[in-house]
Amino acid sequence: MICWAQLKSSSWAYPTAVLSLYGFFANSRVAEPFITAYLIGPQKNISEEVVTNYLFPIWTYSYLAFLFPVFLLTDLLRHKPLIMVQGLFLILEYILLCFVPGLTAMTVVQINYAVVTATEVAYLSYIYSVIPLEHFQRATGYVRGAMLSGYTFGAGMGQILISLAGVDYYFINVVTLGVVSMAFLISFWLPMPQKSLFFKGKRTTPPLKVQVQVGGPLGQEGPKVPVMYEDEVGSGTEKMENDSAGCAAWCSRENVVTAGHMLWQSFRESYSSRRLIYWSLWWALATAGYMQVFNYIQLMWDHIEPSAVSSIYNGGVEAACCVVGAAAAFSVGHVRVTWAVWGELALGVFSAVATGAVFVMALTSSIWVCYACYVLFKSCYMLLITITAFQIATNLSMECYALTFGINTFVALALQTVITFIVVDEAVLGLDIVTQFLIYGGYYGVISVLFLVRGIYSACANYRNHERKERKEQEGGAEVTFVERF
Repeated sequence: MICWAQLKSSSWAYPTAVLSLYGFFANSRVAEPFITAYLIGPQKNISEEVVTNYLFPIWTYSYLAFLFPVFLLTDLLRHKPLIMVQGLFLILEYILLCFVPGLTAMTVVQINYAVVTATEVAYLSYIYSVIPLEHFQRATGYVRGAMLSGYTFGAGMGQILISLAGVDYYFINVVTLGVVSMAFLISFWLPMPQKSLFFKGKRTTPPLKVQVQVGGPLGQEGPKVPVMYEDEVGSGTEKMENDSAGCAAWCSRENVVTAGHMLWQSFRESYSSRRLIYWSLWWALATAGYMQVFNYIQLMWDHIEPSAVSSIYNGGVEAACCVVGAAAAFSVGHVRVTWAVWGELALGVFSAVATGAVFVMALTSSIWVCYACYVLFKSCYMLLITITAFQIATNLSMECYALTFGINTFVALALQTVITFIVVDEAVLGLDIVTQFLIYGGYYGVISVLFLVRGIYSACANYRNHERKERKEQEGGAEVTFVERF
């Protein structure tokens, strides 16, 4: 009880712990690495062509439609309601997968999953609205670590249940339904943030049982810590005094205009630097290609080694990807490299490695070679996206970074939608999975060439500037010596 009271009174530990628990359970989707095998297997009995060219594109189109409205609603409603919506839609998704037959139900599953993925922005940005600035780095590590740990645990547990326990795909979907239900229940204990980044509604705070104030770099008073009413500490909720007046002020024309002005100013600041534009360009281009590979890799595995007649190890591979990718991303903070100089070249080099991995996945007939190339591809992406996010975040305010994150993701999704419509959708080309991966490899090849050229140019320009600076210093030193002698 004493530890619980200390945790509740902490300015950052309680929301970080609850959000981390939610992230762990919400991402422990035991059945996700086997979703394609489940859909084309005897339980759902949908053909591989329908899954590839009809079902999966629906998710892409729906995700694009939901992303920007969800981004604005996340800030307007202050994160927690959107996290609860994500938990609820996760439950609905696995109820449909477990108990509702037919192609129509699976179409609804794709739309439902688009809501789940669109609301991830609420999970990733929630912690910055409830804790003091000085704890951002630690809290980010815990929250993202919980998310990655949950995905690793879920994928590994799914593989163990399939390979060792011999259960079928229906059973692991039922297990996943129970796990995500835990996540939904945990979301009720999240404290309600008292501030938004862009929608600055006027609120009055009633007398509170406990109010903690932390001094810090934000000023004398420091950031306000989210606090709860005495009668609602257990539920982790907070209220505004005079709800109707608060909501009216929140949605007033003046507040909306102010939010629009802040968005525009943040946009101008975010993309005022040419270097930040290059980093954001790689983010959008590479993420679009990564999501295509990630979405359709199970179909490639099933093409090489059909799940109906052989054992599959999708869960183990995804778990290995998380471990290797996390290690690669973790190494970024311990490698002493001037990323401002060499970062763009690193983007080009590792994108070239990813290009080779995608081509090998498309051309190989060995499932183990395909597995290994996928681990390599995903690790390269996780390494580079970590470097990119760090470079962008270190040069922007929190508001600008949040907007940049949203815009880059939206552009990536728009590019993915175009690729999906042309390459995958049965209404246009409707290509087979091998041809698709050849196109994805060519797409990543273009990215690697662009950033190799840009990276070499930047490195050479930096070298010339360094030489010029040394020459000026030497000339200046010679002039001083001549004057002294004279």
